[in-house]
Amino acid sequence: MTAGLWWLVDAMLILTLSVLAAGAVGSRSLRRAVVLFIAFGLVTALIWARLAAPDVALAEAAIGAGLTGALLLAALRDMPPEQAVDTTRPGLGVELLVSAGSIGVAALFGWAVWSAFAGAPAERLDLVVARAMPESGVVNPVTGVLLNFRAYDTLLELAVLAAALLGILALGPARRGFVPGDAVLQRVAGWLVPLLILVAGYLLWVGAKAPGGAFQAGALLAAAGVVVHLIGNDDAGLPTGRLLRLLAAAGVGVFTLVGLATLHFGGAFLAYRGDTAGLLILAIEVFATLGIAITLVIAYLGGESASWSGGRRARETRP
Repeated sequence: MTAGLWWLVDAMLILTLSVLAAGAVGSRSLRRAVVLFIAFGLVTALIWARLAAPDVALAEAAIGAGLTGALLLAALRDMPPEQAVDTTRPGLGVELLVSAGSIGVAALFGWAVWSAFAGAPAERLDLVVARAMPESGVVNPVTGVLLNFRAYDTLLELAVLAAALLGILALGPARRGFVPGDAVLQRVAGWLVPLLILVAGYLLWVGAKAPGGAFQAGALLAAAGVVVHLIGNDDAGLPTGRLLRLLAAAGVGVFTLVGLATLHFGGAFLAYRGDTAGLLILAIEVFATLGIAITLVIAYLGGESASWSGGRRARETRP
């Protein structure tokens, strides 16, 4: 395609994204707003793909549109029918506050862009990363930045997910699964779930040298759990009892242990370089994938599943 056609495609994507965002925020119907939000996530994924960021596009499609959309649809399912449509308008004070906040964010963004271009020339970040890549243990610069050069940020992201999981568990028992699907749905899920698991494993392995990694793999594993729940499995295929607890905490736990190990052996916290860096990053990503997947599945379930509590719930409900 020529440059002019790409400009046209970009303009259409921006226009579509703006229309979907306005429709989702301004819709009086919650169901219509959820559908528009899912479409917004899918168009955002296309934009990330257009920006040559397929790993971010995959995460956006799986989490931003897929799992988040499923969460919102499940919440609508649990609402009384008369609450599914909200015909009230916010007060004038709320509208003015939202408008002022939007103008403030836009002004702050404009100031940041102007400062970036008006300031003194600085060395490009991609050149700094390229020089440091031989010591990162991986080939993919995105993985090198997320799990080596900027490992603190990624550890905190996993900690945020762990905190969110604790909040979800405080909500009480999970919602029950749907009515078991018919033979066709069961057959489709029978080949779709193994395929999702296989692709998740591939994304985890290839993340060291190509787009992929723990967050993308974890999102696909969580999608497999959602499919299992949709065909009638209340626990979405999660393991039981203590094993589930350990796997859910493994993402933050292994990451922290690696940082403490590097600190113990004379380096800085999470400062691993050279020959062992690749193996340490792989270990972190494996357990982070499992922790992310379990957190997202339990977020979709909406509370504590029977498999999380193991035999305790059975003992509590025993007459």
